[in-house]
Amino acid sequence: MSDSPAFDISEFPVHLGLGATVVREPAFTGMEWYSGYGQRHADDGFEGRLVSMYTFDASWDSWEMHPNGAELVVCTAGKITLHQEINGKTQAVILTAGQAAINPPRVWHTADVNEPCTALFITSGFGTQNRPR
Repeated sequence: MSDSPAFDISEFPVHLGLGATVVREPAFTGMEWYSGYGQRHADDGFEGRLVSMYTFDASWDSWEMHPNGAELVVCTAGKITLHQEINGKTQAVILTAGQAAINPPRVWHTADVNEPCTALFITSGFGTQNRPR
């Protein structure tokens, strides 16, 4: 890590915490990273937010749901189709660069990648659940 204040958010996610704090997180290392993130910020509970950016070249192989808060998804490049299960029906939301959508609390969601894409996520992740697709 350099001494520069600039960093790559796709490598180093950010936590938005209580008291309007912003904390740069350790480098993202894969799915196991989330456990450590949860432990580091458990005291922020439902109000903590994870800001992360990922580039995808394949559709997701699982569904996820955030029971305690909404998630903002912003497509910054390419094209992605979010699938949301709302009231027993699945709706598709297609996003291209500059477009955003909200995954409401308790709504299962997944994504298909129509072409390589990058998306920014602001997530209330406390209690997040996953299931196979």
